[in-house]
Amino acid sequence: MRAALFCAWLLVLGVGCGNALAQDTAAAEAVHRAAVFARLPPDAAQRVFGGKLTPVGGLPQAIGAYERGCLEGAVALPADGPNWQVMRPSRNRAWGHPVLISFLERLARQLPAEAGWPGLLVGDIAQPRGGPMLTGHGSHQIGLDADIWLAPMPSRRLSPAERDEISAINVVAAGGLEIDRSTWIPAHGLLLKAFAHEPTVQRIFVNAAIKRELCHEAGSDRGWLSKVRAWWGHNDHFHVRLSCPGDDPQCRNQAPPPPGDGCGKELDWWFTPEARHPPQGPAKPLLLADLPAACAKLVAAP
Repeated sequence: MRAALFCAWLLVLGVGCGNALAQDTAAAEAVHRAAVFARLPPDAAQRVFGGKLTPVGGLPQAIGAYERGCLEGAVALPADGPNWQVMRPSRNRAWGHPVLISFLERLARQLPAEAGWPGLLVGDIAQPRGGPMLTGHGSHQIGLDADIWLAPMPSRRLSPAERDEISAINVVAAGGLEIDRSTWIPAHGLLLKAFAHEPTVQRIFVNAAIKRELCHEAGSDRGWLSKVRAWWGHNDHFHVRLSCPGDDPQCRNQAPPPPGDGCGKELDWWFTPEARHPPQGPAKPLLLADLPAACAKLVAAP
């Protein structure tokens, strides 16, 4: 029953219950986009927002909820920085709220010293005007979510073609019950801990096997684990979510994580047959009318 309820919610958001394929190569992404376009009604929010190639200027505003909203005044994370590289550039999804972009730039510079992590490979953030994406996500709509690959940044700059085609590193063993000891390294735990210790981080979504490994490795320092939540997929990347900026009145925060480290019965459920084999079904797309009224004005702007 719990899996069915979770999946019903996901289907409303326009995603399935398995791996969201958020790190698809450019060729696979093109196939999925064509399939999505073929079934979308004309007023589907995915179609409308997915076709916008540029942001709308003005005061930055995260509008609505993470899974039902849009973004005004977006800025792009530069393709290259001192300690980051943007992946899948052909998707044009490196846009975010300035608060998130500044956060990623700052933390990327700190990670070599704090976590022994050479730099970030940054996946999807948001579309130029936020809103529902054509493929891969149910959230990432208000510019406060970002995917971070679990592969460390290489010592050289990847070409645009490499960034579109190179595969992310899977750190979960076949079967999904534990991490893959051949790809998981201690620095992965330090990386996630560094993100979780940031006050503005609201949630970090990881594969359940990764969460269980973090629970084993954490020792007595466990407060940060409450932010790290198990979710389907996320075996080759993690999803970081920031809280709403205090001066964005239309932004809707997610409820705080439950108390505790999330390492007990709550985590055990993710390894039950119900969680590991959730029901699948056709996705119901969000319509433009399902989003906050301000989003219709935003997407209509030149």
